[in-house]
Amino acid sequence: MMKLDRRMFLGATAATLAAPMVNAAGHGRPRVVVVGGGAGGATAARYIAKDSDGAVDVTLIEPTRTYYTCFFSNLYLGGFKEIDDIGHSYGGLAASGVNVVHDWAVDVDRAGKTVSLAGGGSMPYDKLILSPGIDFVDGSVPGWDLSAQNAMPHAYKAGSQTELLKAQIMAMPEGGTYVMVAPPNPYRCPPGPYERISMVAHQLKANNPTAKIIIADPKPKFSKQGLFEEGWEKHYGGMIERLGPDFGGENVSVDPGAMTVDIDGEVVQADVCNVIPAMKAGRIAEIAGVTDGNWAPVNAADMSTKADPDVYVLGDASSQGDMPKSGFSANSQAKVCANAVRGALTGSTVFPARFSNTCWSLIDTNDGVKVGATYEATEEKIAKIDGFVSQTGEDAALRKATYEESEGWYAGITADMFG
Repeated sequence: MMKLDRRMFLGATAATLAAPMVNAAGHGRPRVVVVGGGAGGATAARYIAKDSDGAVDVTLIEPTRTYYTCFFSNLYLGGFKEIDDIGHSYGGLAASGVNVVHDWAVDVDRAGKTVSLAGGGSMPYDKLILSPGIDFVDGSVPGWDLSAQNAMPHAYKAGSQTELLKAQIMAMPEGGTYVMVAPPNPYRCPPGPYERISMVAHQLKANNPTAKIIIADPKPKFSKQGLFEEGWEKHYGGMIERLGPDFGGENVSVDPGAMTVDIDGEVVQADVCNVIPAMKAGRIAEIAGVTDGNWAPVNAADMSTKADPDVYVLGDASSQGDMPKSGFSANSQAKVCANAVRGALTGSTVFPARFSNTCWSLIDTNDGVKVGATYEATEEKIAKIDGFVSQTGEDAALRKATYEESEGWYAGITADMFG
């Protein structure tokens, strides 16, 4: 299997946005404001600045100075990565011509075309790109809200929450119980909770082999289910129990003070409880008035919102059709959006929208699996054209190659995001 390395990734993506630049006429440089510096926002900001060659003024608003990728954060939990391995600064973006503002965007005036900042003042825009990731739906897991995230971490926004969850896992008593409350669809990274279970099991197998893992899952099935269940049986036999809706997994409440989980009337005492609630678009998209209450409906051709043609929403926050909510998807959507925005502001060539996604997961050492697809823009949505998925029973060499491919992709996408 061919390994996807950084050079291949960057070469393939850079070619998609090559187009002639045409300076905007009338009032100086057009202004693009990007809110959110993850896989969608950072990529869009970098590509617009790079490919417009200074013709567009690009500002990225992001409160954190170090961005920790949610993708690959499970490998930190499993002991395959250090926390610094998934942390990235914005110096490369600033060096490439993006004005990086470390602040919170707290309001959007679509009529006046400004974004207000928590630190005071506002940023004017001609085009606004929102890539705020996810927030959580209040009350989706009875007994849990953000005030309980230290007792029962979600760790679905990477960084301090990820470090906290790992510390709790490492401090579990011998033979203790780890409980995950899995999220309902749709949510960020469909295989993510189950890769996390694999990585927690890997950690416990080495350090606490009599520990137990329980998954309370509201969904009847999940991404790569056959692959994960095969891997769990092979590597962690007897450690993991999943309770789907047929066994009470959709009727769950928690008591963070008592560290208990009620699963359809049966109370489980947890030593670690990882609550991953239902999700919705990051708050700024709701404030901007471009969501349907949960997600932001967008036009597939350019990721512009249904509510406002000058506001675009990328990645997890968008409601776009068939693409999963993943870092790869956000990066792919950002390139389509960047091309369209640059074309609208400078008159440069706009290419037909094409999208792709791959989600890799690590089950155990060198046991990597993947799922992916290609997509096209239709009038109704981003539509899947074809796809692929790893198969059960694959040999060890192929699984190792799949894992190595994921490492190459990570190096490539983070360079593509941050420069």
